[in-house]
Amino acid sequence: MTHDSPARCPALLIAAPASGQGKTLVTAALARRHRAAGRRVRVFKCGPDFLDPMVHEVASGAPVHQLDLFMCGEAQCRALLHDAAQEADLILVEGVMGLFDGDPSAADLAQRFGLPVLAVVDGSSMAQTFGALVHGLATYRPGLDLHAVIANRVGSARHAQLLEASVPEAVKWLGALPREGTVSLPERHLGLVQAGEVADLDARLDRAAALLPEAALHLPPPVEFAAPSGAPPPGAGLAGKRIAIARDEAFAFIYRANLQWLERSGALLSFFSPLRDGALPACDALWLPGGYPELHLETLAANHAMLAAVRAHHGAGKPILAECGGMLYTCTALVDGQGRRGGLLGLLPGEAAMQPRFTALGMQEVDLEGGTLRGHTFHYSRLETALNPVARARTPDGRQGEALYRAGPLTASYMHMYFPSAPDAAQRLFAA
Repeated sequence: MTHDSPARCPALLIAAPASGQGKTLVTAALARRHRAAGRRVRVFKCGPDFLDPMVHEVASGAPVHQLDLFMCGEAQCRALLHDAAQEADLILVEGVMGLFDGDPSAADLAQRFGLPVLAVVDGSSMAQTFGALVHGLATYRPGLDLHAVIANRVGSARHAQLLEASVPEAVKWLGALPREGTVSLPERHLGLVQAGEVADLDARLDRAAALLPEAALHLPPPVEFAAPSGAPPPGAGLAGKRIAIARDEAFAFIYRANLQWLERSGALLSFFSPLRDGALPACDALWLPGGYPELHLETLAANHAMLAAVRAHHGAGKPILAECGGMLYTCTALVDGQGRRGGLLGLLPGEAAMQPRFTALGMQEVDLEGGTLRGHTFHYSRLETALNPVARARTPDGRQGEALYRAGPLTASYMHMYFPSAPDAAQRLFAA
């Protein structure tokens, strides 16, 4: 098989009627169980989520990329799926929110690439209505293949029988997962707790995989993925550029596609911890991605050596890109959810404070020199600064989005950027 020819691979998009039904756990359990059977499993996440992919990487043992028709674009999604189909025995794509929620939705992705859908439905508070819900998912949009359904959080064998009897004949019943607290995944304000912070994650995944009904382990029908239509590879605009990237418990929201894109653009990547390290790696540019600085405020504020190192990098006129949590780190101060204030880098004049609920959520795009960069925003903090933005992002439907600030060589925004969406613009963010 060549890179230019179609590739076939069994595939499923795992969706649900709404968030909170258990699709992340079912996706991870399927990945773990098929992997244990000796299959090569590739998992993708529909939408811009950073946290679910961390779990899926542990479950599958393979890198996980985002698929989104707006943020990534159809060509990038097609290339990622085609590459996966060439090496995998099974492709699993976890949906986002409810099957038809958002624009584009998980259903849009399924139809665009011919992915059969497995619906995960929480059956804990219903009986025959389960079937009505499945019927609605299956018939709401003509042309969508609702291939199968699995019931989650089922109370007993009799309960499962009632649910199964209600399912329309056109939808395959794959069985039921029982209610069991030992397999649930812990959450916090931005979603799941980061995979590296769940000490018994492997045990939870193994237990969830063991609970899967046997019918769920049959391979789904193969899907043919067309070869990508020749999108140009990134240039060598960052050839030899040394980029240091913050990566630890406080800063971990990094798209794998961004790392791959930087490397293919010629950049040399190194990683450091603002929590534990006292110096930056030798570098020409710095990337401070999003994460949870508010949960580690005291440690970040007390690491004076690292604060001084980043300030010196900025003072030398070297580029810094700071996204969301990374931007909070560049502020004069941050107030956490308990009202504790910590002084931070002070490169961006202003103070940020955590709020009791999210203050922004959704896809964004921003016009920059070199192109229009796409990405998303999701945060619980509010920034107060006298600095005027140099650009303003917008939502796909044209509403005003996040501000983008410049302070010397620092570029900062709440927006998480997807670098492959505008290669020339992304390269300029790291240029001197």
